[in-house]
Amino acid sequence: MSSSAILSCEKVTVAFDGFKAVQGMDLKLEKGELRFLIGPNGAGKTTMLDVICGKVKPVSGKVAFESRSGTIDITRRKEHKIAELGIGRKFQAPSIFAGLTVGENLEIAMSQNRSVWATLRASMSKTESERIEAELELIGLQDHRALRAGLLSHGQKQWLEIGMMLLQEPEILLLDEPVAGMTDKETDKTGELLQQIVQKRTVVVVEHDMEFVRNFASKVTVMHEGKLLKEGSMDDVQKDDRVAEVYLGKRRDSDVVGSTA
Repeated sequence: MSSSAILSCEKVTVAFDGFKAVQGMDLKLEKGELRFLIGPNGAGKTTMLDVICGKVKPVSGKVAFESRSGTIDITRRKEHKIAELGIGRKFQAPSIFAGLTVGENLEIAMSQNRSVWATLRASMSKTESERIEAELELIGLQDHRALRAGLLSHGQKQWLEIGMMLLQEPEILLLDEPVAGMTDKETDKTGELLQQIVQKRTVVVVEHDMEFVRNFASKVTVMHEGKLLKEGSMDDVQKDDRVAEVYLGKRRDSDVVGSTA
């Protein structure tokens, strides 16, 4: 891998009962990058996230991660081992403890080696408390620390889970449609949050909301039928005739990939 690359997927192929969901896919991520992975339904986007986090094993190809201790081949590593190395995965539905407060959720996330109740009974150090306060400010929930998490809005629950993941200090954060179901205001705030996160981490987002992608993407990877179709800036992608055909079934018009995915 290049000196600035943090993850490299080479010729990755994934098959389910003979159907190739991903076919010879190449993907390279740079440190501190906010990468959007887009494409029609069935393009293989979520499957690529599954491969990177270890949920799905490819039938061929290689995935290499530039960890703090050097380059590691994670192609066949177990999912929890990959998480321990520093690759965090968030799924579409938020996974939080609805009956606990926002602060308690963050405390649990910061103390993954202890049980839930042991964590809640333990007293936090000043450093731990300061970390949680900083995370609450980052995700915009500093005024909701004592609120039961189940009472948060959909967008706030998503931000809470992102905050919980960040407390585990991943180097790469994988997000699957994080703004689905959000209001316009929540969507914009999520984009601003991701831009703050990439100051210290690499983030990969699978997304169908093309307005969101246009507003916040620095680099876009377009997949189609399990393969890499186009990669570049959003402007490059919007001007590509092949992308227009894939999304709209016709040649490029004035605003390809404008409102559908």
